[in-house]
Amino acid sequence: MPQSSTKQDLLAFIDSAVSLAKSMASGHVLLLLEYDTDWGHVLDHARGKQILVATHLKTVIDRATASSIRVIELERTDTSIQDQLTQAILEAVANEWIEPGAPVVAIYSGFDEESVDSISLIELNERLGKLTARDLKKLDTTVPLETLRLVVDLAVEIGREGREGKPVGTMFAVGDHRRVLEESQPGGFDFVKGYTRRERSLADPRVRENIKEIAQLDGMFVIAADGTVEGSCRIIDTTPVQLTMTTGLGSRHYAAAAISKNTKAIAVVVSMSSGTVRIFQNGEVVLRIEPLRRAMIWRNFGSDSTTDD
Repeated sequence: MPQSSTKQDLLAFIDSAVSLAKSMASGHVLLLLEYDTDWGHVLDHARGKQILVATHLKTVIDRATASSIRVIELERTDTSIQDQLTQAILEAVANEWIEPGAPVVAIYSGFDEESVDSISLIELNERLGKLTARDLKKLDTTVPLETLRLVVDLAVEIGREGREGKPVGTMFAVGDHRRVLEESQPGGFDFVKGYTRRERSLADPRVRENIKEIAQLDGMFVIAADGTVEGSCRIIDTTPVQLTMTTGLGSRHYAAAAISKNTKAIAVVVSMSSGTVRIFQNGEVVLRIEPLRRAMIWRNFGSDSTTDD
């Protein structure tokens, strides 16, 4: 049976995208698709280039996966194409299918969902700056979204800026603060001790700036669910647990995994070596955010080669 013009158009777009991606040392091809197709023909036209598929359709997910194509499952929401591309790229980087800084050639339906009609070259440094609130809502926690956003924003700033021209690695434990305090011990002078709750609130820009200064010291910050800083320079002293970690992650990440496994806290770690921010829950990395030269922008719609400390 001859292919429809829609399928022929798709293959023509794939040919163009693959040629563009191959002209770049680390280019990737991302296909945002709303209908099923002949995945054997897609692989033939990929000419050895890895194709990533992003979709919310189960039929596409099943058939593309069966053809050994990497698939990113999107939530079925009425979001824009830009939002869907953002989610797909964030998840591809988190899965380490796309390396940070690599260009992505995206093929998608910009006008008619029954046929592809658009191709774009996307720079990851820009895309990774748009973190969706939905990413944090996926976490199974009673910590309010606003508190999580405050902590993640602060962690990303520390990872991007460092302090006085030097890289800074640090850690936050958010929620279940009483248990976290029990599972840790003072590592030195506690810079928040003796201050009122209002004077320890992350909602205060002055508190966030002070934390950036203290972050250069060893230990973690303990943050209550309401955003109050309950402790600083704390050293984790929790019961050892069996963990499976990505090769290359260091002691700070192991400590974060352990405290998130033994308590209900969310652990947020800034890597000193790369500035990457990783969020841990129940002993596992659930979200990874790469450092940016520009400030992260929130959108309100619904293994490393070196050791990271």
